[in-house]
Amino acid sequence: MSWLELKVPPVIVAALCGLLMWALDVCTHDMYISREVRVTLWSIFMVLAITFGVAGVLCFRRHKTTVNPMFPRESSALVTDGVYRATRNPMYFALLCVLFAWWCYLTNVWSLTGCVLFVLYMNRFQIEPEERVLASKFGEAFNAYKAEVRRWI
Repeated sequence: MSWLELKVPPVIVAALCGLLMWALDVCTHDMYISREVRVTLWSIFMVLAITFGVAGVLCFRRHKTTVNPMFPRESSALVTDGVYRATRNPMYFALLCVLFAWWCYLTNVWSLTGCVLFVLYMNRFQIEPEERVLASKFGEAFNAYKAEVRRWI
């Protein structure tokens, strides 16, 4: 299934996972979580999403490299500072946080399937191919970075 590698934009993958989460919510029973807890969790995940997403984009812009995930060969710099010291993929982590926030709104345990599928898909069809390109482009510098910083968080 390598034909899926780097083919579907991560935002579309997240949207499809979010749609799946909604469908599972419609088809199954909710679990009860108080409104206060849901709002608190939703707020935490959205703050994380905005923080990591914006910080990731700003780091790429500062280094004058592409934020387009479909063409990792166009990367002109290996970004390892700022938010990239905490995670190798802050923009993907931001999308995952949005999905967790959506789950907090839905409060359906089956809807968590969308979050799991997002991580599995992104690891196999987006991140692993990106990492192969970055390793060939930046060599030992990328391998050292990869050994030091986790893929997600």
